[in-house]
Amino acid sequence: MTAMWSGQFVHLTHSWNNYKCLDRNVTTWMDLLEANGYLTKMIGKLDYTSGSHSVSNRVEAWTRDVQFLLRQEGRPVAQLVGNMSTVRVMKKDWKNTGKAAQWLRQRAASPHQPFALYVGLNLPHPYKTVSLGPTAGGSTFQTSPYWLKKVSHDIISVPKWLPVSAMHPVDYYSTYTKNCSGVFTEDEIKNIRAFYYAMCAEADAMLGQIISALRETGLLNNTVVIFTADHGELAMEHRQFYKMSMFEGSSHVPLLVMGPGLMSGLQVSQLVSLVDLYPTVLDLAGIPAVLNLSGHSLLPLLSKSTGLSKTTRPDWVLSEYHGCNANASTYMLRSGQWKYITYADGLSVCPQLFDLKQDKDELHNVALRFPDVQAQLDKKLRSIVDYSEVSTAVHLYNKKTFGDWRDSLGRNYTMVIANLRWHVDWQRDAIANERAIDKWLYGSV
Repeated sequence: MTAMWSGQFVHLTHSWNNYKCLDRNVTTWMDLLEANGYLTKMIGKLDYTSGSHSVSNRVEAWTRDVQFLLRQEGRPVAQLVGNMSTVRVMKKDWKNTGKAAQWLRQRAASPHQPFALYVGLNLPHPYKTVSLGPTAGGSTFQTSPYWLKKVSHDIISVPKWLPVSAMHPVDYYSTYTKNCSGVFTEDEIKNIRAFYYAMCAEADAMLGQIISALRETGLLNNTVVIFTADHGELAMEHRQFYKMSMFEGSSHVPLLVMGPGLMSGLQVSQLVSLVDLYPTVLDLAGIPAVLNLSGHSLLPLLSKSTGLSKTTRPDWVLSEYHGCNANASTYMLRSGQWKYITYADGLSVCPQLFDLKQDKDELHNVALRFPDVQAQLDKKLRSIVDYSEVSTAVHLYNKKTFGDWRDSLGRNYTMVIANLRWHVDWQRDAIANERAIDKWLYGSV
Protein backbone atom coordinates (compact mmCIF):
# COMPACT_ATOMS: atom_id res chain seq x y z
CA MET A 1 0.00 0.00 0.00
CA THR A 2 2.79 2.45 0.86
CA ALA A 3 4.50 1.65 -2.46
CA MET A 4 1.33 2.59 -4.32
CA TRP A 5 0.83 5.88 -2.50
CA SER A 6 4.49 6.98 -2.42
CA GLY A 7 5.70 5.58 -5.74
CA GLN A 8 8.79 4.33 -3.90
CA PHE A 9 10.07 0.96 -2.81
CA VAL A 10 9.54 -0.02 0.82
CA HIS A 11 13.24 0.18 1.71
CA LEU A 12 13.25 3.84 0.61
CA THR A 13 10.25 4.88 2.73
CA HIS A 14 11.16 2.58 5.67
CA SER A 15 7.61 1.25 5.76
CA TRP A 16 8.62 -1.84 7.66
CA ASN A 17 5.21 -3.13 8.75
CA ASN A 18 1.52 -2.23 8.98
CA TYR A 19 2.26 0.12 11.88
CA LYS A 20 5.41 1.76 10.46
CA CYS A 21 4.07 3.05 7.16
CA LEU A 22 4.45 6.44 5.49
CA ASP A 23 5.27 9.58 7.43
CA ARG A 24 2.40 12.05 7.32
CA ASN A 25 4.47 14.61 5.41
CA VAL A 26 5.09 12.26 2.45
CA THR A 27 3.65 13.69 -0.79
CA THR A 28 1.26 11.23 -2.41
CA TRP A 29 -0.06 11.38 -5.96
CA MET A 30 -3.39 12.50 -4.49
CA ASP A 31 -1.64 15.47 -2.87
CA LEU A 32 -0.16 16.45 -6.22
CA LEU A 33 -3.51 16.17 -7.98
CA GLU A 34 -5.07 18.46 -5.37
CA ALA A 35 -2.20 20.94 -5.70
CA ASN A 36 -2.82 21.02 -9.45
CA GLY A 37 -6.49 21.93 -9.26
CA TYR A 38 -8.19 18.56 -8.80
CA LEU A 39 -11.04 18.14 -6.36
CA THR A 40 -10.03 15.09 -4.33
CA LYS A 41 -11.90 12.67 -2.10
CA MET A 42 -10.80 9.55 -0.22
CA ILE A 43 -13.39 7.16 1.19
CA GLY A 44 -13.05 3.90 3.09
CA LYS A 45 -9.92 2.04 4.09
CA LEU A 46 -6.86 4.30 4.28
CA ASP A 47 -4.03 2.46 6.02
CA TYR A 48 -0.89 3.77 4.39
CA THR A 49 0.17 6.24 7.11
CA SER A 50 2.00 5.20 10.27
CA GLY A 51 0.23 4.44 13.51
CA SER A 52 -2.65 2.23 12.41
CA HIS A 53 -3.44 -1.49 12.75
CA SER A 54 -3.74 -3.51 15.92
CA VAL A 55 -1.29 -3.76 18.78
CA SER A 56 -1.07 -7.51 18.08
CA ASN A 57 -0.10 -6.92 14.48
CA ARG A 58 2.76 -4.59 15.35
CA VAL A 59 4.08 -6.67 18.29
CA GLU A 60 4.14 -9.82 16.14
CA ALA A 61 6.18 -7.95 13.53
CA TRP A 62 8.62 -6.55 16.09
CA THR A 63 9.20 -9.95 17.75
CA ARG A 64 9.51 -12.08 14.62
CA ASP A 65 13.15 -12.92 15.50
CA VAL A 66 12.26 -14.27 18.95
CA GLN A 67 12.88 -17.99 19.25
CA PHE A 68 9.31 -19.09 19.84
CA LEU A 69 6.57 -20.31 17.54
CA LEU A 70 3.07 -19.12 18.40
CA ARG A 71 -0.14 -19.24 16.41
CA GLN A 72 -1.20 -15.67 15.74
CA GLU A 73 -4.45 -16.30 13.86
CA GLY A 74 -7.52 -18.43 14.23
CA ARG A 75 -7.77 -21.54 12.10
CA PRO A 76 -9.28 -20.44 8.77
CA VAL A 77 -12.96 -21.35 8.51
CA ALA A 78 -15.90 -20.73 6.17
CA GLN A 79 -19.08 -19.21 7.59
CA LEU A 80 -22.42 -18.75 5.82
CA VAL A 81 -24.71 -15.94 6.96
CA GLY A 82 -28.13 -14.67 5.92
CA ASN A 83 -30.15 -16.09 3.03
CA MET A 84 -30.67 -15.68 -0.72
CA SER A 85 -31.83 -12.10 -0.19
CA THR A 86 -28.71 -11.12 1.80
CA VAL A 87 -26.75 -9.05 -0.70
CA ARG A 88 -24.92 -6.69 1.64
CA VAL A 89 -22.74 -8.89 3.80
CA MET A 90 -19.85 -6.43 4.25
CA LYS A 91 -22.08 -3.54 5.29
CA LYS A 92 -19.28 -1.06 5.99
CA ASP A 93 -17.88 -1.45 2.46
CA TRP A 94 -21.36 -1.08 0.96
CA LYS A 95 -21.88 2.08 2.99
CA ASN A 96 -18.61 3.53 1.70
CA THR A 97 -19.51 2.48 -1.85
CA GLY A 98 -22.79 4.35 -1.49
CA LYS A 99 -20.92 7.42 -0.25
CA ALA A 100 -18.65 7.26 -3.28
CA ALA A 101 -21.58 6.97 -5.70
CA GLN A 102 -23.31 9.90 -4.04
CA TRP A 103 -20.14 12.00 -4.23
CA LEU A 104 -19.90 11.26 -7.95
CA ARG A 105 -23.48 12.38 -8.47
CA GLN A 106 -22.70 15.64 -6.70
CA ARG A 107 -19.62 16.09 -8.88
CA ALA A 108 -21.72 15.75 -12.03
CA ALA A 109 -23.57 18.92 -11.07
CA SER A 110 -20.36 20.97 -11.49
CA PRO A 111 -18.38 19.20 -14.22
CA HIS A 112 -15.78 21.86 -14.95
CA GLN A 113 -13.28 20.93 -12.22
CA PRO A 114 -11.37 17.63 -12.63
CA PHE A 115 -11.69 15.19 -9.76
CA ALA A 116 -9.89 12.23 -8.20
CA LEU A 117 -11.80 9.76 -6.05
CA TYR A 118 -10.19 6.92 -4.07
CA VAL A 119 -12.33 4.16 -2.57
CA GLY A 120 -10.66 1.63 -0.24
CA LEU A 121 -12.57 -1.60 0.42
CA ASN A 122 -11.86 -4.16 3.12
CA LEU A 123 -13.26 -7.02 1.05
CA PRO A 124 -12.18 -9.60 0.22
CA HIS A 125 -10.19 -9.71 3.46
CA PRO A 126 -11.33 -12.53 5.77
CA TYR A 127 -13.52 -11.36 8.65
CA LYS A 128 -12.56 -11.16 12.30
CA THR A 129 -13.00 -14.46 14.13
CA VAL A 130 -15.23 -13.25 16.96
CA SER A 131 -15.10 -16.48 18.97
CA LEU A 132 -11.40 -15.88 19.71
CA GLY A 133 -12.04 -12.69 21.65
CA PRO A 134 -11.37 -8.97 21.22
CA THR A 135 -7.77 -9.34 20.02
CA ALA A 136 -8.55 -12.00 17.41
CA GLY A 137 -7.32 -11.72 13.86
CA GLY A 138 -9.33 -12.27 10.71
CA SER A 139 -9.59 -15.92 9.71
CA THR A 140 -13.27 -16.27 8.84
CA PHE A 141 -14.24 -16.46 5.17
CA GLN A 142 -17.82 -15.21 5.35
CA THR A 143 -20.49 -14.82 2.71
CA SER A 144 -24.19 -15.33 2.08
CA PRO A 145 -26.06 -17.86 -0.11
CA TYR A 146 -26.70 -15.04 -2.59
CA TRP A 147 -23.00 -14.67 -3.39
CA LEU A 148 -22.04 -18.30 -2.88
CA LYS A 149 -24.52 -19.35 -5.58
CA LYS A 150 -22.46 -17.37 -8.11
CA VAL A 151 -19.43 -19.61 -7.52
CA SER A 152 -18.97 -22.72 -9.67
CA HIS A 153 -18.03 -25.26 -7.01
CA ASP A 154 -17.27 -28.03 -9.48
CA ILE A 155 -14.27 -26.19 -10.94
CA ILE A 156 -12.69 -25.10 -7.64
CA SER A 157 -9.21 -26.56 -7.44
CA VAL A 158 -7.55 -28.06 -4.40
CA PRO A 159 -3.99 -26.66 -4.25
CA LYS A 160 -1.05 -29.02 -4.12
CA TRP A 161 0.97 -28.89 -0.90
CA LEU A 162 4.52 -29.85 -0.14
CA PRO A 163 4.97 -32.22 2.81
CA VAL A 164 5.59 -30.23 5.99
CA SER A 165 9.08 -31.73 6.17
CA ALA A 166 9.93 -30.29 2.74
CA MET A 167 8.68 -26.76 3.38
CA HIS A 168 11.07 -23.82 3.37
CA PRO A 169 11.60 -22.76 7.02
CA VAL A 170 10.20 -19.27 6.45
CA ASP A 171 7.13 -20.73 4.73
CA TYR A 172 6.68 -23.16 7.61
CA TYR A 173 6.85 -20.28 10.11
CA SER A 174 4.14 -18.50 8.13
CA THR A 175 2.01 -21.63 7.97
CA TYR A 176 2.29 -22.24 11.70
CA THR A 177 1.66 -18.66 12.83
CA LYS A 178 -1.37 -18.56 10.52
CA ASN A 179 -2.70 -21.68 12.29
CA CYS A 180 -2.62 -23.79 9.12
CA SER A 181 -0.24 -26.55 10.17
CA GLY A 182 -3.02 -28.94 11.21
CA VAL A 183 -5.09 -31.33 9.14
CA PHE A 184 -7.60 -29.92 6.63
CA THR A 185 -10.07 -32.02 4.71
CA GLU A 186 -10.53 -31.48 0.98
CA ASP A 187 -14.04 -30.17 1.67
CA GLU A 188 -12.70 -27.62 4.14
CA ILE A 189 -10.16 -26.36 1.63
CA LYS A 190 -12.69 -26.15 -1.20
CA ASN A 191 -15.18 -24.34 1.04
CA ILE A 192 -12.62 -21.73 2.09
CA ARG A 193 -11.75 -21.12 -1.56
CA ALA A 194 -15.41 -21.01 -2.63
CA PHE A 195 -16.27 -18.52 0.10
CA TYR A 196 -13.27 -16.38 -0.88
CA TYR A 197 -14.46 -16.29 -4.50
CA ALA A 198 -17.93 -15.33 -3.28
CA MET A 199 -16.39 -12.47 -1.27
CA CYS A 200 -14.58 -11.37 -4.43
CA ALA A 201 -17.91 -11.37 -6.28
CA GLU A 202 -19.37 -9.06 -3.64
CA ALA A 203 -16.40 -6.70 -3.99
CA ASP A 204 -16.86 -6.78 -7.80
CA ALA A 205 -20.47 -5.70 -7.32
CA MET A 206 -19.30 -2.67 -5.36
CA LEU A 207 -17.02 -1.70 -8.22
CA GLY A 208 -19.99 -2.16 -10.53
CA GLN A 209 -22.04 0.26 -8.45
CA ILE A 210 -19.36 2.94 -8.77
CA ILE A 211 -19.06 2.40 -12.53
CA SER A 212 -22.85 2.60 -12.80
CA ALA A 213 -22.80 5.94 -10.97
CA LEU A 214 -20.19 7.22 -13.45
CA ARG A 215 -22.28 6.02 -16.38
CA GLU A 216 -25.56 7.47 -15.04
CA THR A 217 -23.99 10.89 -14.47
CA GLY A 218 -22.28 11.02 -17.85
CA LEU A 219 -18.83 10.99 -16.27
CA LEU A 220 -17.69 7.56 -17.44
CA ASN A 221 -16.56 8.58 -20.92
CA ASN A 222 -14.04 11.10 -19.59
CA THR A 223 -12.94 9.33 -16.41
CA VAL A 224 -10.07 6.88 -15.93
CA VAL A 225 -10.92 3.99 -13.60
CA ILE A 226 -8.13 1.98 -11.94
CA PHE A 227 -8.88 -1.17 -9.96
CA THR A 228 -6.10 -2.83 -7.97
CA ALA A 229 -5.15 -4.27 -4.58
CA ASP A 230 -2.19 -4.07 -2.23
CA HIS A 231 -2.01 -7.86 -1.83
CA GLY A 232 -3.76 -11.06 -2.82
CA GLU A 233 -5.11 -14.00 -0.83
CA LEU A 234 -3.49 -17.43 -0.69
CA ALA A 235 -6.83 -19.11 0.09
CA MET A 236 -5.09 -22.31 1.26
CA GLU A 237 -2.42 -22.39 -1.44
CA HIS A 238 0.92 -23.54 0.06
CA ARG A 239 -0.92 -24.55 3.24
CA GLN A 240 -1.64 -20.89 4.07
CA PHE A 241 -4.37 -18.32 3.94
CA TYR A 242 -4.07 -14.52 4.01
CA LYS A 243 -0.99 -12.72 2.60
CA MET A 244 2.59 -11.97 3.86
CA SER A 245 4.12 -14.23 1.23
CA MET A 246 5.92 -13.95 -2.10
CA PHE A 247 3.94 -16.81 -3.62
CA GLU A 248 1.78 -15.72 -6.55
CA GLY A 249 -1.52 -15.94 -4.66
CA SER A 250 -0.28 -13.26 -2.28
CA SER A 251 2.04 -11.08 -4.37
CA HIS A 252 0.41 -11.13 -7.84
CA VAL A 253 -2.40 -8.58 -7.60
CA PRO A 254 -5.07 -7.43 -10.07
CA LEU A 255 -4.53 -4.21 -12.02
CA LEU A 256 -7.29 -3.11 -14.41
CA VAL A 257 -7.34 0.29 -16.12
CA MET A 258 -10.07 1.74 -18.34
CA GLY A 259 -10.69 5.21 -19.70
CA PRO A 260 -10.70 7.57 -22.66
CA GLY A 261 -7.74 7.21 -25.02
CA LEU A 262 -6.77 3.83 -23.58
CA MET A 263 -6.81 0.58 -25.52
CA SER A 264 -9.71 -1.76 -24.79
CA GLY A 265 -9.29 -5.46 -24.08
CA LEU A 266 -5.51 -5.23 -23.94
CA GLN A 267 -3.62 -7.62 -21.68
CA VAL A 268 -0.14 -6.23 -21.05
CA SER A 269 2.52 -8.93 -20.93
CA GLN A 270 5.23 -6.80 -19.33
CA LEU A 271 5.84 -7.05 -15.60
CA VAL A 272 4.44 -4.02 -13.77
CA SER A 273 4.29 -2.96 -10.14
CA LEU A 274 2.24 -0.88 -7.72
CA VAL A 275 5.05 1.70 -7.70
CA ASP A 276 4.11 2.35 -11.34
CA LEU A 277 0.73 3.81 -10.37
CA TYR A 278 2.16 7.09 -9.03
CA PRO A 279 3.89 8.10 -12.29
CA THR A 280 0.93 6.75 -14.29
CA VAL A 281 -1.58 8.96 -12.49
CA LEU A 282 0.68 11.99 -12.97
CA ASP A 283 1.06 11.14 -16.65
CA LEU A 284 -2.70 10.84 -17.11
CA ALA A 285 -3.21 14.22 -15.44
CA GLY A 286 -0.44 15.93 -17.39
CA ILE A 287 1.50 16.74 -14.24
CA PRO A 288 5.32 16.82 -14.52
CA ALA A 289 7.06 13.73 -13.18
CA VAL A 290 8.43 13.74 -9.65
CA LEU A 291 12.07 12.88 -9.03
CA ASN A 292 13.16 9.73 -7.19
CA LEU A 293 10.14 7.61 -8.04
CA SER A 294 10.78 3.87 -8.17
CA GLY A 295 8.24 3.14 -10.90
CA HIS A 296 7.51 4.02 -14.51
CA SER A 297 4.34 5.31 -16.15
CA LEU A 298 2.12 2.64 -17.67
CA LEU A 299 0.59 5.09 -20.14
CA PRO A 300 2.96 4.17 -23.01
CA LEU A 301 1.74 0.57 -22.65
CA LEU A 302 -1.95 1.48 -22.51
CA SER A 303 -2.51 4.54 -24.68
CA LYS A 304 -3.94 4.49 -28.20
CA SER A 305 -1.58 7.35 -29.05
CA THR A 306 1.60 6.36 -30.85
CA GLY A 307 3.33 9.62 -30.05
CA LEU A 308 4.14 8.78 -26.42
CA SER A 309 7.75 8.20 -25.48
CA LYS A 310 8.42 4.47 -25.31
CA THR A 311 10.95 4.76 -22.52
CA THR A 312 12.63 1.49 -21.70
CA ARG A 313 11.04 -0.24 -18.73
CA PRO A 314 13.10 -2.52 -16.50
CA ASP A 315 12.55 -6.21 -17.19
CA TRP A 316 12.01 -6.94 -13.49
CA VAL A 317 9.77 -6.05 -10.56
CA LEU A 318 10.74 -5.98 -6.88
CA SER A 319 8.70 -6.86 -3.82
CA GLU A 320 9.87 -6.88 -0.21
CA TYR A 321 8.23 -7.70 3.11
CA HIS A 322 9.31 -7.02 6.70
CA GLY A 323 6.15 -7.53 8.78
CA CYS A 324 4.41 -10.20 10.83
CA ASN A 325 3.78 -13.86 9.94
CA ALA A 326 7.25 -14.09 8.39
CA ASN A 327 10.37 -14.54 10.50
CA ALA A 328 12.71 -12.92 7.98
CA SER A 329 12.87 -9.86 5.79
CA THR A 330 11.91 -11.23 2.40
CA TYR A 331 12.97 -9.93 -1.02
CA MET A 332 11.50 -11.10 -4.31
CA LEU A 333 12.70 -10.28 -7.81
CA ARG A 334 10.57 -11.29 -10.81
CA SER A 335 12.24 -11.31 -14.20
CA GLY A 336 10.86 -13.18 -17.19
CA GLN A 337 9.97 -16.71 -16.22
CA TRP A 338 11.95 -16.55 -12.98
CA LYS A 339 11.01 -15.65 -9.43
CA TYR A 340 13.93 -15.26 -7.02
CA ILE A 341 13.23 -15.00 -3.27
CA THR A 342 15.99 -14.42 -0.76
CA TYR A 343 16.45 -13.49 2.88
CA ALA A 344 19.03 -11.59 4.88
CA ASP A 345 18.24 -12.22 8.51
CA GLY A 346 21.07 -14.48 9.56
CA LEU A 347 18.98 -17.54 8.85
CA SER A 348 20.85 -20.58 7.62
CA VAL A 349 18.28 -21.13 4.87
CA CYS A 350 18.71 -21.19 1.15
CA PRO A 351 17.08 -18.74 -1.23
CA GLN A 352 14.27 -19.90 -3.49
CA LEU A 353 14.13 -19.87 -7.27
CA PHE A 354 11.00 -20.80 -9.18
CA ASP A 355 10.57 -21.26 -12.91
CA LEU A 356 7.00 -20.00 -13.28
CA LYS A 357 6.81 -21.20 -16.87
CA GLN A 358 7.39 -24.82 -15.87
CA ASP A 359 6.16 -24.69 -12.27
CA LYS A 360 3.05 -22.52 -11.94
CA ASP A 361 2.31 -23.99 -8.50
CA GLU A 362 5.73 -22.89 -7.16
CA LEU A 363 6.46 -26.24 -5.59
CA HIS A 364 9.98 -26.86 -6.93
CA ASN A 365 12.82 -24.70 -5.66
CA VAL A 366 15.41 -24.95 -8.45
CA ALA A 367 18.05 -22.66 -6.93
CA LEU A 368 20.59 -25.50 -6.77
CA ARG A 369 19.80 -26.67 -10.31
CA PHE A 370 20.31 -23.23 -11.86
CA PRO A 371 23.13 -21.55 -9.87
CA ASP A 372 23.95 -19.20 -12.76
CA VAL A 373 20.37 -17.88 -12.86
CA GLN A 374 20.37 -17.47 -9.08
CA ALA A 375 23.67 -15.59 -9.17
CA GLN A 376 22.50 -13.33 -11.98
CA LEU A 377 19.25 -12.45 -10.23
CA ASP A 378 20.97 -11.92 -6.90
CA LYS A 379 23.43 -9.53 -8.55
CA LYS A 380 20.53 -7.62 -10.09
CA LEU A 381 18.71 -7.53 -6.76
CA ARG A 382 21.78 -6.19 -4.95
CA SER A 383 22.10 -3.45 -7.57
CA ILE A 384 18.58 -2.33 -6.62
CA VAL A 385 18.73 -2.74 -2.85
CA ASP A 386 21.48 -3.62 -0.39
CA TYR A 387 19.20 -6.14 1.25
CA SER A 388 21.68 -7.14 3.98
CA GLU A 389 21.91 -3.53 5.10
CA VAL A 390 18.15 -3.05 4.95
CA SER A 391 17.53 -6.19 7.01
CA THR A 392 19.98 -4.95 9.65
CA ALA A 393 18.07 -1.66 9.83
CA VAL A 394 14.81 -3.56 10.29
CA HIS A 395 16.37 -5.66 13.11
CA LEU A 396 17.44 -2.50 14.93
CA TYR A 397 14.05 -0.86 14.41
CA ASN A 398 12.21 -3.92 15.75
CA LYS A 399 14.29 -4.15 18.92
CA LYS A 400 14.19 -0.46 19.73
CA THR A 401 10.51 0.00 18.99
CA PHE A 402 9.49 -3.09 20.92
CA GLY A 403 11.66 -2.01 23.86
CA ASP A 404 10.08 1.44 23.87
CA TRP A 405 6.59 -0.08 23.72
CA ARG A 406 7.41 -2.49 26.53
CA ASP A 407 8.75 0.33 28.73
CA SER A 408 5.64 2.41 28.07
CA LEU A 409 3.43 -0.31 29.55
CA GLY A 410 5.27 -0.57 32.85
CA ARG A 411 3.63 -3.14 35.13
CA ASN A 412 0.90 -3.81 32.57
CA TYR A 413 3.35 -5.38 30.10
CA THR A 414 2.94 -8.98 31.29
CA MET A 415 -0.83 -8.83 31.06
CA VAL A 416 -0.97 -7.02 27.71
CA ILE A 417 1.49 -9.24 25.85
CA ALA A 418 -0.19 -12.39 27.16
CA ASN A 419 -3.55 -11.38 25.70
CA LEU A 420 -2.73 -10.48 22.11
CA ARG A 421 -3.74 -12.60 19.10
CA TRP A 422 -1.34 -15.34 20.19
CA HIS A 423 -2.92 -15.62 23.66
CA VAL A 424 -3.97 -19.29 23.30
CA ASP A 425 -0.38 -20.46 22.77
CA TRP A 426 1.30 -17.78 24.89
CA GLN A 427 -0.54 -18.65 28.08
CA ARG A 428 0.54 -22.29 27.92
CA ASP A 429 4.00 -21.21 29.08
CA ALA A 430 4.01 -17.46 29.56
CA ILE A 431 7.23 -17.46 31.60
CA ALA A 432 9.21 -19.29 28.89
CA ASN A 433 7.85 -16.91 26.24
CA GLU A 434 8.82 -13.84 28.25
CA ARG A 435 12.32 -15.30 28.74
CA ALA A 436 12.63 -15.88 24.99
CA ILE A 437 11.88 -12.20 24.41
CA ASP A 438 14.42 -11.16 27.06
CA LYS A 439 17.07 -13.33 25.41
CA TRP A 440 16.33 -11.70 22.05
CA LEU A 441 16.52 -8.20 23.54
CA TYR A 442 19.43 -8.58 25.93
CA GLY A 443 21.30 -11.75 25.00
CA SER A 444 21.76 -14.65 27.44
CA VAL A 445 19.43 -14.55 30.43
